[in-house]
Amino acid sequence: MLGAAVGDALGMPNESTMPGLTKMRYGFRKAYKGHPNDGLSPGQYTDDTQIMILVATLLADGKYNDERYGLALKELYAREVLRFPDGSISAACDHMISGQATSCGVKSTTAGCLPASLPFALVYPDIHEATGRAVRACSITHTHPAAHAAVSTFVTLVYSAIHGHADPVEKALAQAQNEDEVLGGKIHNAIELEKEGIETDTAILKIGNDVSLYQTLPISFFLIRRYQRPADLLTVAAYVGGNTDTIGFLCGAYLGASKGAGAIPADLLEGLEDRQRIEILGQRIFDIYTRKLER
Repeated sequence: MLGAAVGDALGMPNESTMPGLTKMRYGFRKAYKGHPNDGLSPGQYTDDTQIMILVATLLADGKYNDERYGLALKELYAREVLRFPDGSISAACDHMISGQATSCGVKSTTAGCLPASLPFALVYPDIHEATGRAVRACSITHTHPAAHAAVSTFVTLVYSAIHGHADPVEKALAQAQNEDEVLGGKIHNAIELEKEGIETDTAILKIGNDVSLYQTLPISFFLIRRYQRPADLLTVAAYVGGNTDTIGFLCGAYLGASKGAGAIPADLLEGLEDRQRIEILGQRIFDIYTRKLER
């Protein structure tokens, strides 16, 4: 959870911008004047981490169900405190506000469905229950089958990393290929491009970096394969352009899941918004996981 939040905060100022690999600078930055995130300070995160915290809090409090998640998300949106929310999240919340208690989700393939799924990968000892619960939560905002496949893929990646699978990326790739042929093909192509040694800036052109899960997930897989040093992975993810906050979120989540909080640069943790809150939530989630495992 810390890795996801750090990656999100690093990508925050570059969200929706052009790639800037030649101008990379390590550390948190402020968005340029006029950017949708220009009201945020360095180290603050976007709606991705807000949604992760929302779901994790409901789970930690023993109060999670899909209806409560939808109502809580709608409340955040109605209060206008969600930070530059995904368009599909906004549309689903508008539907809920208008009184559509059912069918509020939209048939969308944006990557805004992914952040809510992270806590489910952490709290359930059984992978099938983790993916199933995450997909149900995704359906509150995203009803497209590809979104559900993407959520299953991301949950599988994180779950496999935490549980010491020999190759979490290959495990997640297999999940994607099983659930959505197009998504699986794009992730496979991204991994093959990395194997070929293609330059990262060229890979961005070939894979894409926009809000579509068909681009956000594959470019994240490319970066995870390419950059082994934590600082490199987090920094490059923040400068690939496009959907940098979510790309950073995914890469950071994988970093934390595979290498632990100790791998996240200490200076970034020190400058992260709500670090202590996230650490406490993570511990509470782990306690629930442990109790479930014992049962």
